[in-house]
Amino acid sequence: MATSLHEPGAILLVSCYELGHQPLGVAWPRAFLEQARYTPYTLDLAVEPLDEGKVRRARLIAIAVPMHTALRVGVRAAEQIRQLNPGCIIVFCGLYAVLNRDQLLGSWADVVLGGEFEGALVALIERLDAGEPPARSSEKHLDRLAFPVPSRASLPALTRYVSLSRGSAAPLTPAGYVEASRGCLHHCLHCPIPPVYGGRFFAVPREVVLADIRQLVAAGAGHITFGDPDFLNGPGHARKVVHALHSEFPYVSYDFTAKIEHIMRHRDLFPEFAATGCAFIVSAVESLSDVVLANLEKGHTRKDVTTALDTVRGAGIALRPSFVPFTPWATLDDYIDLLDFIAAEGLIDHVDSVQLSIRLLVPPGSLLLERPAIRPFLSDLDAAGFTYRWTHPDPRMDALQRDVSALVAEAARSGEDPARTFGRIWSLATVRPFREPPPERPIPARLTEPWFC
Repeated sequence: MATSLHEPGAILLVSCYELGHQPLGVAWPRAFLEQARYTPYTLDLAVEPLDEGKVRRARLIAIAVPMHTALRVGVRAAEQIRQLNPGCIIVFCGLYAVLNRDQLLGSWADVVLGGEFEGALVALIERLDAGEPPARSSEKHLDRLAFPVPSRASLPALTRYVSLSRGSAAPLTPAGYVEASRGCLHHCLHCPIPPVYGGRFFAVPREVVLADIRQLVAAGAGHITFGDPDFLNGPGHARKVVHALHSEFPYVSYDFTAKIEHIMRHRDLFPEFAATGCAFIVSAVESLSDVVLANLEKGHTRKDVTTALDTVRGAGIALRPSFVPFTPWATLDDYIDLLDFIAAEGLIDHVDSVQLSIRLLVPPGSLLLERPAIRPFLSDLDAAGFTYRWTHPDPRMDALQRDVSALVAEAARSGEDPARTFGRIWSLATVRPFREPPPERPIPARLTEPWFC
């Protein structure tokens, strides 16, 4: 007789990678399942080895893949899971599950769920527990959910995850990760969220967000990352959350992500954010080329970037921009201009070196595939890599991207000073001399995990 899915461990929730954070991608599904009186086990492959005992015990294994790196890890895990437990049902959940559903179904996944998937996951498990066969489905769900407080008790300690660094002389501060909203109002073409959410976003009730923050602070967090795709999609909600956070925990700092256009639109809010403990803000600048920005439909211009930078700095908050410098429309002059801008604006310590190596990812399901501008550069789908190949019209750019990637990887392994790494990237791109900043200099607040996107 088959084990009931209500038995402890009959359901296994697997996280693969969440930017170095304790994984909300399994903490929230676990909370939903616990409400339905199930007792799932959890496993975080970012910090734990694949537990063969947990895998063999499970009847259903849900693998969270909110980003491309997680997907690559997840399919390797699924191959091992099939060998260890051929009869279990494998569900892939998250943004990159939906985008890559045609590749996943039949090869690695029995079911694919995305968007607001937790309710659908519970419903699937209840059908299985009632003896109904699993439908080989591929769905995205956008029904508003009644969010419980994420269940974190079974997860590894916060000390095993990302911390806040305020410079080499200051001790590291454990960082917790929460979400005050999910989805996004915008349709940036290269982003994985619009194809799934279609311009919708869902606010998490303030009391749920605060309850999650309380359990993270109790576990040792002295800093909170709001992992919303854009914290300012709902500026009123965001303000209320951070004021409540600061009122209850005035010693806890925080960071969030916001679009350049939102920084400009809500510039009057940034003194409030500074006063309530905002340490830095991440913004997906992507490029300083207006041609590239238009092709990505980012909603801002180069001039807007400068205005937003002045706004955030004027409030006493650090801006940490992220970039996609290698796209089919970016020129070598654009890349050199980006380096010049970073150096001139004193942003070398605000930009993680890996951001200078990022190449545009075009996964199946990307909105970019609907635009004629990308088609001259595209070739076949790299099924194993879950992305469409593309070639830059200037071979120097593809060569530079490979060289910068190799340099950044080596620098990360050796723990090189970011200014030294920046200088070496500069030398790859231009023959002009570069003057490194002194090794003893103020370092802005940052997280110890450099991958922002």
